[in-house]
Amino acid sequence: MKVSIIIAVKADNPNLRECLQKVAKIHYEDYEVLVMPDQIFQYEHEKARVIPTGPCLPAKKRDIAAKEAKGEILAFLDDDAYPSEGWLSAAVKNFDDPKVAAVGGPAVTPPTEDLARRASGYVYESYLVSGTFRYRYVKGKRRFVDDYPSCNLLVRKDIFEEAGGFKTVFWPGEDTFLCLEITKRLKKKIAYDPDALVFHHRRPLFLPHLKQILNYGLHRGYFVKRYPETSLRWQYFVPSLLFLWFSIGLSISLFNFKFSLIYIVSILIYAFLIYISSRVERDMKMTRVVALGISLTHMTYGLYFLLGLVTTKLKEEE
Repeated sequence: MKVSIIIAVKADNPNLRECLQKVAKIHYEDYEVLVMPDQIFQYEHEKARVIPTGPCLPAKKRDIAAKEAKGEILAFLDDDAYPSEGWLSAAVKNFDDPKVAAVGGPAVTPPTEDLARRASGYVYESYLVSGTFRYRYVKGKRRFVDDYPSCNLLVRKDIFEEAGGFKTVFWPGEDTFLCLEITKRLKKKIAYDPDALVFHHRRPLFLPHLKQILNYGLHRGYFVKRYPETSLRWQYFVPSLLFLWFSIGLSISLFNFKFSLIYIVSILIYAFLIYISSRVERDMKMTRVVALGISLTHMTYGLYFLLGLVTTKLKEEE
């Protein structure tokens, strides 16, 4: 099967160059690369095309690329991610099953990241943060899923066209919309393959990481109302419950001694669980950074998830 690798990007940058260098080394012959920047730039590779789109969101760039693509499979890859050598060969095998319309794989933290970015990766890998969705950040068991990030997502082109493409202004969250069309409307399957592996650069702790988290929380909270089929799930509500407990509970505990004891015990239990989840062997400095990162991730996501629940329209819809 011919594969069209699609990379939506604003402009040429070092991460993109690294991605393209790694793409050139994958163990798969029949592929092309479509790079979709705002403005044209020079990049010479026999299998790559640079197609300027003008300023627009990633979903629009990917829809434009799909119309230009010559492959049977569309492989969406972020510019700050790069594939393992066996990425495509592992992913494409799943399409031997005609019921499989799309394939996703883990996006793990590169081993060369600095401390702040590795810490961000550890936060995402924590069960206390990602829970049942942890397989998105580490290699997990093979399974079928109904929602998967577009940083490592392959879709049959005919299915993509039947679904209407991304056709959305949301970002992040464009992948939720597409996956919902594939699984709920078209009744097709999305396979998760742990061997379809890419490496994804993380936003450094703390501010860039938390800015990303607040966007995730805001959009997921909003999607609870718009796309409840895949967003109205208890896992997404847990950080908000923690946020409400710790913020409202603090006020109550100031005026109620018995409640304050319960509140203090809950904080101690929470702190213990975070410490256990954050432990990085023989690296106490990293452990402390990750522990704080997990707590701030919970509070940030929880607050903005609640804001998403009460938001009537996101800024990209205006």
